[in-house]
Amino acid sequence: MAKKATTQEEETIAPKETTPIANEASTEEQPVNNEADQTQEKFAKAGKKSKKHIEEVQAEAERQARKASAATEVVEKKAGPKPVTRSRLERRGKNYRAAYEKIEKGKSYALKDAIALALETSPVKFDATVEMHFRLNVDPRQADQNIRSTVTLPAGTGKDVRVAVFAPLDVAKKAKAAGADIAEDDEFLARLDKEQLDFDVLIATPQYMPKLGKYARLLGPKGLMPNPKAGTVTNDIEKAVSEAKSGKIEYRVDKQSIVHVGIGKVSFGVDKLNDNAQAFIDSLKGQKPASIKGSYIKSVHLSTTMGPSLIVENTYN
Repeated sequence: MAKKATTQEEETIAPKETTPIANEASTEEQPVNNEADQTQEKFAKAGKKSKKHIEEVQAEAERQARKASAATEVVEKKAGPKPVTRSRLERRGKNYRAAYEKIEKGKSYALKDAIALALETSPVKFDATVEMHFRLNVDPRQADQNIRSTVTLPAGTGKDVRVAVFAPLDVAKKAKAAGADIAEDDEFLARLDKEQLDFDVLIATPQYMPKLGKYARLLGPKGLMPNPKAGTVTNDIEKAVSEAKSGKIEYRVDKQSIVHVGIGKVSFGVDKLNDNAQAFIDSLKGQKPASIKGSYIKSVHLSTTMGPSLIVENTYN
């Protein structure tokens, strides 16, 4: 009886001991399943919940954070030495500086003396052009003060001027005999269609001017459009060609109220350049508007190509 009792006790105890073990096993396995669920992320195939988009957002956040941290860092830079600025004269070539030393600063020279000194101080090896610059007391925006005219220089300009004539065939033949480089009728328009501007002066008859209307944008900016004020629209073609070949120039005031003109080459010498300068000054004085009271020419300067400028005595008012 005692043995049966013990076996019954063992049987009753055994289930009590085994059940907690099963419970412990089940409780230990439960956390493992929860961690697996947490580590396993679910992503959409596309859109804001896709894996690619989330990675891009994280990368952009990291980049902005690095940018913000870099902006907060103050980097101290040592200031370098102050740059040395040289004057305009110091930046010139040695030949120009040597020529400039021969000119007395602020001095006004008589016209003939200024021409002689300009020839002496020309720093270039080629045959430079002698230029004159007149500052006028005019307002170019006013129609009567917009100075524009022509003048024939007695000694010429020293340039080989290429003259083109657009006129009827019989007139073109006379122009060719007078020395025109190009003298054609409607064949000349074919040159303009191809934009062949191999001429310096274009002369046309009044009846042929309407045909040049559509080429105004081609000829106008280059100063080649014929104009009655310049004497390039005329019926006397032969006279216009001879004047253009002999040294006739056109001048006009710019927006700054200055007239620029070349009066010849260095090789002309003082006397020929002086004659050209006087002829131009007489023409310019003849263009003085009636509305101008007081001084007409403010200042006069003379220089050579790439050479220093000289002040000319202003005795022309």
